[in-house]
Amino acid sequence: AFDAEHPLFILYTSGTTGKPKGILHTSGGYLTQAAYTHHAVFDLKPESDVYWCTADIGWVTGHSYIVYGPLANGATQVMYEGTPDTPHQGRFWEVVQKYGVTILYTAPTAIRTFMKWGDDIPAKFDLSSLRVLGSVGEPINPEAWVWYRKHIGGDRCPIVDTWWQTETGAMMISPLPGVTHTKPGSAQRALPGISATVVDDEAHEVPNGGGGYLVLTEPWPSMLRTIWGDDQRFIDTYWSRFEGKYFAGDGAKKDDDGDIWLLGRVDDVMLVSGHNISTTEVESALVSHPAVAEAAVVGANDETTGQAIVAFVILRGSASETDNLVADLRNHVGSTLGPIAKPKRILPVQELPKTRSGKIMRRLLRDVAENRAVGDVTTLADSSVMDLIQSKLPSAGSED
Repeated sequence: AFDAEHPLFILYTSGTTGKPKGILHTSGGYLTQAAYTHHAVFDLKPESDVYWCTADIGWVTGHSYIVYGPLANGATQVMYEGTPDTPHQGRFWEVVQKYGVTILYTAPTAIRTFMKWGDDIPAKFDLSSLRVLGSVGEPINPEAWVWYRKHIGGDRCPIVDTWWQTETGAMMISPLPGVTHTKPGSAQRALPGISATVVDDEAHEVPNGGGGYLVLTEPWPSMLRTIWGDDQRFIDTYWSRFEGKYFAGDGAKKDDDGDIWLLGRVDDVMLVSGHNISTTEVESALVSHPAVAEAAVVGANDETTGQAIVAFVILRGSASETDNLVADLRNHVGSTLGPIAKPKRILPVQELPKTRSGKIMRRLLRDVAENRAVGDVTTLADSSVMDLIQSKLPSAGSED
């Protein structure tokens, strides 16, 4: 037996700022929320479900939703070590078919990769055992959400798009299957017992239809207790921006119904000719084009506009790289979001720099876009990706 506040683990985040933070979680509250959310958000039936979270066990999703939550709930689960394309690109669907997986929890970056490989691959497998699909890691763009529901869920499985962080320990905002009328791309509402809202620069709650900063206004059981060895950094990082509120660094908007849409890190909001433009919105516009499987967008310093939008795109298998395609993509973003959001440069690449948790490291892409030496790449799953991207740069033309 342990005291409820006995330290359970310290998990270092990959540190989007470049200096990793040791997040301290303790025993009682963390286990309570990990178990509660795993049960409620996935509608878990321990006696009949076969649950599979595809995360790397070394990051927080692996801790909360492979180890602590499922095992506390007595879940039967698949644990998989390996990549989705070894020995073939249907590996995930082969596992689902073989073990009769009923609940699948994976990342948007994985879903977009499956889209790139083609609809015909999952179609070869029997996925009829699936009943709930989950998404975690980054905001999921509507195009990927719809693909996931159609090609993996057979248009019958609810999707739970979960927002939470290493720091929160467990899920905070998510639809509940069978309860929430879901919207592709929205994490929707705070879970029962959790208090989350969106505020403006002055900490006032924004009305429905407004955008700003995602904050948590009440404590929650699985919250981080400090940054290990640096209490002051803990206070400065999470509690100094808005008094009495936890600010995680994410931008968000409320739609007309009051549902929450995540816009990615506030650091990833670009100021272009006086307009705030979210990288997530531009990425979603690009991915909604049939030639694009995945996109990462950054703002690079620009003498004329303040920041210029630079996009790195992975094309779908059937698309080929042409001058016309780049122009077509720029126009597509312009017609979707307005002319101000047109990327100045679009660079087709083979791969994007991602951590093992599937997060795109936009900080490194910003280094490339501004012709700087690339920063620390130690948290990347494959550090050679940056060499490939940089080798393409001299040939990349910029456009007005």
